[in-house]
Amino acid sequence: MTTKKQIVIDGFDPNGVASQGSIFGLPFDEETASVIILPVPWEVTVSYSPGTANGPEAVLKASSQVDLFQDDIVDAWTMGIHMLPIPEELYSNNTKYRILAGNYIDWLERGAPKEENERFGAVPSLIDKACESMNEWVYTTAKEFLNQGKLLALVGGDHSTPLGYIKALSEKYSSFGVLQIDAHADLRKDYEGFSYSHASIAHNFLKIPQVEKLVQVGVRDYCEEEADRVDGDDRITTFYDHHLKEQLYEGKTWRTICDQVIASLPREIYITIDIDGLDPKLCPNTGTPVPGGFEIDQIVYLMKLIVKSGRKIIGFDLVEVSPAEDESEWDGNVGARILYRMSNLMGVSQEKLWWK
Repeated sequence: MTTKKQIVIDGFDPNGVASQGSIFGLPFDEETASVIILPVPWEVTVSYSPGTANGPEAVLKASSQVDLFQDDIVDAWTMGIHMLPIPEELYSNNTKYRILAGNYIDWLERGAPKEENERFGAVPSLIDKACESMNEWVYTTAKEFLNQGKLLALVGGDHSTPLGYIKALSEKYSSFGVLQIDAHADLRKDYEGFSYSHASIAHNFLKIPQVEKLVQVGVRDYCEEEADRVDGDDRITTFYDHHLKEQLYEGKTWRTICDQVIASLPREIYITIDIDGLDPKLCPNTGTPVPGGFEIDQIVYLMKLIVKSGRKIIGFDLVEVSPAEDESEWDGNVGARILYRMSNLMGVSQEKLWWK
């Protein structure tokens, strides 16, 4: 019996011109796609340059430029990828609360003048409540699709956005690891007074008992308190960017380093990719760019080895993509290519696709 999905596949030309409006120009919907992309346009607690709330739209727009052929995966596009509509109410709330948080952060940076205490004292609790609402929406939406047997990828927004997704996964998996590609450790507690700050996401991940291990790769901008946390917590293994570069300069291969990273991971892993883990030339408009970082090929190679090791990618996110003010598509283009490749690799790890 021919399924609806097979009918969709048979009627689509993967070599043709991509249509606008659907992710990668693909013809799938919620029913026929194996991978659902959850856009979360939220950056309320961003502490430097704004813009990541427009990341999902930028990735969607640029995705039509991504060719679908993968020379190492059989008919990669046929797994089916569908992006949900960008939630307008969430985006509207983000705009409102971002202004409030921005004024509060400005007050902190001015030394928190006491005469303005009454004006700003209640802001952290208001922001936390708004972020809790966002987290609950992500949790509910993620759980709905996980219960349908779908694979899920989240596109932010800032790095605070995947917490609800991780909580949904913790109800499906009794134990798993988190692999974090990032320029920042994100282990700060209640950064700037916000419990759900983008700079606190790894700290919040570790509050979830099912997260047995956090492995960070590429960290190069962090505070002493975060370094102490890494040293004192057996659940955390951090591969700092400067240490990785030193090993490369001294003759170690990237393959050897990748093997070290993989050896620290459990069998089932969630992958969180902050695009600022890459070299800033690949993400010049991200909110907190830091010199250093990786080429895309290095990260893709690591991910491919992870899948070949037999580990299962149970979910992933891509966050902190921010379009340029002149609306050029470079950041979105890079983000879209990472999103497609990661979706394919998750599919292989979950036996929805196959190596050639």
